[in-house]
Amino acid sequence: MTHKFDKSKLPSRHVSVGPERAPHRSYYYAMGWKEEDIAKPFVALASAGNDSAPCNTTLDQQADWAREGVMAAGGTPFRFNTITVTDGIAMGHQGMKASLISREVIADSVELSVRGHCYDALVTFAGCDKSLPGMMMAMLRLNVPSIFVYGGSILPGRFHDKDVTVVDVFEVVGKYAAGTCPLSEVIALEKVACPGHGACGGQYTANTMACVGEAIGLSLPNSNMAPAPYKSREEIAVAAGKQVMELLAKNIRPRDICTREAFENAARIVAATGGSTNGALHLPAMANECGIDFDLFDVAEIFKTTPYMADLKPGGKYVAKDMYDAGGIYMLMKSLAQTGLLHLDCMTVTGKTLGENIDEVTWNPEQKVIYDAKAPITPTGGVVGLKGTLAPDGAIVKVAGMKRLQFEGPARVFDCEEEAFAVVEERGIKDGEVVVIRYEGPKGGPGMREMLSTTAALYGQGMGEKVALITDGRFSGATRGFCIGHVGPEAAEGGPIALVEDGDIISIDAEAGTIDLKVDEAVLIERRKKWEARTNDYQSGALWRYSRNVGPARKGAVTHPGAKAEKHVYADI
Repeated sequence: MTHKFDKSKLPSRHVSVGPERAPHRSYYYAMGWKEEDIAKPFVALASAGNDSAPCNTTLDQQADWAREGVMAAGGTPFRFNTITVTDGIAMGHQGMKASLISREVIADSVELSVRGHCYDALVTFAGCDKSLPGMMMAMLRLNVPSIFVYGGSILPGRFHDKDVTVVDVFEVVGKYAAGTCPLSEVIALEKVACPGHGACGGQYTANTMACVGEAIGLSLPNSNMAPAPYKSREEIAVAAGKQVMELLAKNIRPRDICTREAFENAARIVAATGGSTNGALHLPAMANECGIDFDLFDVAEIFKTTPYMADLKPGGKYVAKDMYDAGGIYMLMKSLAQTGLLHLDCMTVTGKTLGENIDEVTWNPEQKVIYDAKAPITPTGGVVGLKGTLAPDGAIVKVAGMKRLQFEGPARVFDCEEEAFAVVEERGIKDGEVVVIRYEGPKGGPGMREMLSTTAALYGQGMGEKVALITDGRFSGATRGFCIGHVGPEAAEGGPIALVEDGDIISIDAEAGTIDLKVDEAVLIERRKKWEARTNDYQSGALWRYSRNVGPARKGAVTHPGAKAEKHVYADI
């Protein structure tokens, strides 16, 4: 239904109400709006659409569909765009330093556009990894009624009569380097792995954060797992446009939805789906926007008691399309809710509680993707937090699909990813070694690069569980094998990872949640005396500014104090 709104209480009054705003209104008339349109609430449609990668190519169309819903429900829509950095293209070279930083740029740019134009409500559209948390961070920061829409995943490619994703292409590079497949195989696979529009199809970072959007209550139920090419994406976009007007009428805001309990629900879904370790970076960053303390250790505590339920790639068999066909994230939550592990009274963008939304779902016993929470794939989550003498500020590992949960071996130390990848390509890594890649953290990189090229090459060579890899950088959600990221404090700040030398024994236990450097404290004290802080090559521009402002990975690698320090909320101007 269409509501009547009192514009004198909305932010858009600053650009549309009163004789003094005649110059502002003249711009709206120039774009074809009528007097009655200018009198309605102004709704921003923030799209991360672009031609950089298939993850983002349908987003502008979806945002334009949402216009129809906004107008039908009594609002006036305004679309604007922001950037993305697509990890699949940025991966394996210096471009990956821009990836995590883009999350902050996206959040900042949405904030600035909304502030500058005094929009009353917000619908955001994102496809590739960092754009999802970036959009949700902006929603929480601004705190106007908002809905998040994921653009949808890509359909799987077919190769040798099986479903494939871009990860298979990364891994075939390792097979080629190992001499186990011809170049013709690489070329044939790369041409069919990504058959059209949409984000990477496995339970990598994009789909993990899409699941978070629904679990935390910022997205409409069963909206985010629909693949990008599906006709239902139009229906979802229109529904989001209509529903944001309902939220505006009821003054339901993102921080009303994203409580501490909602963040706990979101962390459960990351673990239950065997999701990306990046979830443990983005949830603290989102919580910072609400003024909620929720760091890596809080996330890890949730992971410990969460069953792993979804048989999704890279650790399992299926892709996002299969998850959608099985009933989506709400189907998983239907079963998980029966364990008492979800907070069902959390508000959502439907205007109903999570429990009320779940009550509308009927469990499908015929589907094969989602296991019953009482008989899960494994009794604890697919992602595990670690802590110990090598990582006093924590680290994280994805164990979904892994058979080996303990590892001990001698360190093989590299001071950047390129050094490590060159040795991996030459097959210079030995069974049993612990590869350490450091000075790749938020400050030290700068930018906390992902290491998918290196981990995929190792896996392609058959070394996936024969070696371990540790970094103060990150891993792609597509990474598999014994790969530990987010080690803190990072090397650039003199954390223990900076003191590791070749041959040092490192012990990892993903069941006990420990990661230890087995070197006498006296030896480490002597090494610390000789350690000197390093400078990187990025001494100007966005990367320099980020390295000066960014905080630790444990707290989400954020660049500002968050809601705890704010003196006003945009929504109340």
